[in-house]
Amino acid sequence: MNSGFDNAMYMKKQTQEILKRVEWFSHKLYLEFGGKLFDDYHAARVLPGFHVNGKILLLQELKEKTEIIICINAADIEKNKIRADLGITYDMDCLRLIDSIRSMGLFISNIVISQYTEQPSAAMFKNKLERRGEKVTIHRLINDYPMNAELAVSENGYGANPYIETNKPLVVVTAPGPASGKMATCLSQIYHEHKRGLKAGYAKFETFPVWNLPLNHPVNLAYEAATADLNDINSIDPYHLEAYGKVAVNYNRDIEVFPLVKNILAQIMGNDKVYQSPTDMGVNMAGFCITDDEAVKEAAKQEIIRRYFKTLCDYKEGMLEISAIEKLEKIMKQLGLTPEHRPAVLPATGTANKNNCPATALILRDGSLITGRTTSILAASSSLILNCVKKLAGIPDDIHLIAPHVLEPMLRLKDEILYDRNPLLSLDEVLNALSICAATDPSANKCLTKLQELRGCDAHSSHILSKSDERALKKLAINVTCTPEFSSENLYY
Repeated sequence: MNSGFDNAMYMKKQTQEILKRVEWFSHKLYLEFGGKLFDDYHAARVLPGFHVNGKILLLQELKEKTEIIICINAADIEKNKIRADLGITYDMDCLRLIDSIRSMGLFISNIVISQYTEQPSAAMFKNKLERRGEKVTIHRLINDYPMNAELAVSENGYGANPYIETNKPLVVVTAPGPASGKMATCLSQIYHEHKRGLKAGYAKFETFPVWNLPLNHPVNLAYEAATADLNDINSIDPYHLEAYGKVAVNYNRDIEVFPLVKNILAQIMGNDKVYQSPTDMGVNMAGFCITDDEAVKEAAKQEIIRRYFKTLCDYKEGMLEISAIEKLEKIMKQLGLTPEHRPAVLPATGTANKNNCPATALILRDGSLITGRTTSILAASSSLILNCVKKLAGIPDDIHLIAPHVLEPMLRLKDEILYDRNPLLSLDEVLNALSICAATDPSANKCLTKLQELRGCDAHSSHILSKSDERALKKLAINVTCTPEFSSENLYY
């Protein structure tokens, strides 16, 4: 994929914009951080050139001025909500966030559990954190929030939330996912700061939609595709248009809630002129750093197709309603896209039909097409990756990378000891076997070093992958999609 985004320019402009906003508010800003701090692969896919960890690297540059509050919704803990791209629950991702942020030398001042109503799992999570020495704050529900601004801006609303001591001029409020209570935490803190005589302010850092790109730009439509299950809809910001006569793009939830947020900020700060539109609240400079619009458009179109396949599979597994598919189909039609616009789709399905078994296909960086199919011992993903690294390393196809003395005991373990119902070697198992063989076999070692060259490549599977193989491909940073077909009649897989 051709680069279309200048990450160095983005880091510079974004830093300047955040620091400028800090100065607006007497050097105390609560910045709501939307999206992902780490591993923002969506942004990297639709803006080729964007660093997947650009946001946290930006904060690392500002670490002397920055502290962080992490929010997590008690209801998400209770229902074991899953972060789809990583396959882990939000509470586990919260712990991952804490460790990852601290590894970057950044200070976490508090973890807020929002919308707490004595949920047993949330109470256990609170205990776990506190017994590991973490500072935890409980925020309970405010009745009729945010509609009842008078209650929110009172001692029975934000005032009932404990005040979190912060000492840095920039307080970043982040979370494992959406609807985690970030904005409410920011506004609660600002309420307490103003009661103490400090004129703290609020701003929002949300990468998508990109406010200064056209409404129907593929990058903005890719955001709609990514949030099809939330039914987010991009719209022209009517408040920005009225206030400044300029077109800006925002999304429905921010636009709908803006009058309420403006009212709350006015009551807290005694000034209803702080922001005139939801776009005003943002500090996103991504749109100014696009260097090749055509490359970005093509990347975004490919992301939309990826999201389409993901939605089809999630629907097949009972995770989504048909409305999410209908929304993706509408976006695809709007851009004139079909599933076959994804280059790996037809080769994967063609190989599967020809051999009457699951198959996968991958496009290497040089444009070469590699396929793999299920064999008597290998899952299709395992065959694919071995074929790919052989091609990259220049190893003949008839050379076996995994030695029989390694392979045989692995198969015996699965069959005779673990009684595994699936006799095929998963991708994880094959990669482990390859690494063992690499210690004594130069060909295997050469292939092992080529795995990194698969990062960012596009792949497609003719059938829904096992969770194990899906996770392994994601760890290799391969952008994989699946045709919504199960590989067997078994209900458990």
